[in-house]
Amino acid sequence: MNMRGRSITLRLTLLFAAASTAVLLALGLLIGNTVEQHFVEQDMDLMTGKLHLAGHLLEKVHTPAALNALPAQLEDALVGHHDLAILVRSAAEQKLFATGGADFPPALLARNAVRNPPQPLVWHETGPSGGQPRRGISALLPTGIPGWQPVLVAVAVDITHHEHFMASFRRTLWLFVASAAALAGLLGWAAVRRGLAPLQAIREGAAGVTASRLDYRLALDAVPLELAELAETLNEMLARLEDSFRRLKDFSSDLAHELRTPISNLMTETQVALSRVRNPEEYREVLASNTEEYERLARMIGDMLFLAQTDNGLVIPNREPVDLANEVRELFDFFDALAEEKSLRLSLTGGGQVSGDRLMLRRALANLISNAIRHSPAGGSIHVRIAATDAGTTLEIENSGEPIAQEHLTRIFDRFYRADPSRHRSNEGAGLGLAITRSIVQAHGGEISVRCTADGVCFEIRLAR
Repeated sequence: MNMRGRSITLRLTLLFAAASTAVLLALGLLIGNTVEQHFVEQDMDLMTGKLHLAGHLLEKVHTPAALNALPAQLEDALVGHHDLAILVRSAAEQKLFATGGADFPPALLARNAVRNPPQPLVWHETGPSGGQPRRGISALLPTGIPGWQPVLVAVAVDITHHEHFMASFRRTLWLFVASAAALAGLLGWAAVRRGLAPLQAIREGAAGVTASRLDYRLALDAVPLELAELAETLNEMLARLEDSFRRLKDFSSDLAHELRTPISNLMTETQVALSRVRNPEEYREVLASNTEEYERLARMIGDMLFLAQTDNGLVIPNREPVDLANEVRELFDFFDALAEEKSLRLSLTGGGQVSGDRLMLRRALANLISNAIRHSPAGGSIHVRIAATDAGTTLEIENSGEPIAQEHLTRIFDRFYRADPSRHRSNEGAGLGLAITRSIVQAHGGEISVRCTADGVCFEIRLAR
C-alpha cells in the first residue's frame, strides 16, 4: 500500500507501533540470550568442577591396579547429581568408567578434537532414554602412572529442564511483545490524534475562509510551538490573499469605470449623430471625436497587455548601452512646450550609463517626467539627478509641489490608483503610467521608490550596471 495515500495519523501510528515493537523485540532477544547464557555458564561451572574432581582422582592413581578403585570414587562424587553423566576412557579407548545411560557423541570423544579450555557441545541422545538434550565437555587428563598417556574424561549434563524453561519463556515473551505492540499502537493512535488536534482546528478555520471573510487569522498562541511557523506562514498567506483580492477588486472597479467613460462618450455621440440627418462635415466631426476615444481605449488596452506580460515574466528587455542623461535631455525637448505653458524649470545634473532596453527605459522616464509636469504647480521646477555608483546607477526625478500623503505613497504604483481623485479626468490618462514604469524597472532588475521631500515629491530609480 502506498504510504502517500495514508493519513498522517495512520502513518505515525504505524511508525510508533513499529518502533515500539522493534525495541521490545530487541529487549526480548537480549533478555533471552542473557538467560540462555546464564544456563550455559551454570552448566559449565558444574561440568568443569566434575572435570577437576576427576583430574584430582586420576593424579592419585600411581599404578594400573589402583584404577580399580576409580569407579567407586567417581560414583561417590556423583551422588545427588542424577542429571550428570561421566565417561573415562584410556588412550587405547578402553572404558575405565561410564555412568549408566550415557550416550556421548563421537565428536566429543575424538581425542584430536579436544580443546583447552573445554568447549561445550549440545546434542540429543538417541539411546533408550530417547532424545534427551545434553550439553557436554571433554578433556585429556594425566594420571599418576609413569609412562601413561592422558585419559579422556567426558562430562555431560541433562538440559531438558533448561530447554523447557526457555521454550516457555520465549512463548511468554513473544506473547508479551505482541500484546505490547498492539497496546503501543493503540496508545500511539490516541496520542497522534490528540497531537494533531491543532491541525484539525487549522483546517476548520481555513475552511471558513471565503472571498468575503479574508480577514480570518490563526491564533498563534493557540497552536503548539512546532506548528507556530506553519500558522504564521498561513496568516501571511491570508494577508497576501486579502491584499491581492482587495487590489483585484479595486482594479476591476477602476477598469470598469475607465472603460465605461469612453464607451459612454462613443455611444452618446453616435446616438446624437443618428438622431437626425446631418451633412458630411458634421459626421466627420463626430467620427473625429470618436477616433480620440478609440485611441484612448487602444492605449489603455495596450498598457494592460504590457502589464499582463510583465507580470508573467514575458517581457525580456534587450540589452544595449543606454546613456540616461542623453535620454533625459531628449525628453526635456519633447515636453518643453508643456513645461513652458506652466512656466516650469527643467534641469539635469550628473550622468550615467546602464545596460538595458532603450525604448522601454525611455518610456519609463517619459512617464515620470510627464507625471512631474502634470502635478507641479505653475512656476515650479523639475530637477533630474543621475549618479553612478559601484552598485549601479541612481536616477532621481524631483518636482516641486504639495507632498503626497503617507497612505498614498504605498499605493502610488498600483494600477488605476490616483492619490487625488479630483484629478480623475480623461486628459490625465488611465492611471497606468506609474504601474508601467515600475514593471519596466523591475524587468531590468532594478527598483523604484517614491518619497516626499521638503520641496515636493521625488521618484528614485536604482539600476544595476
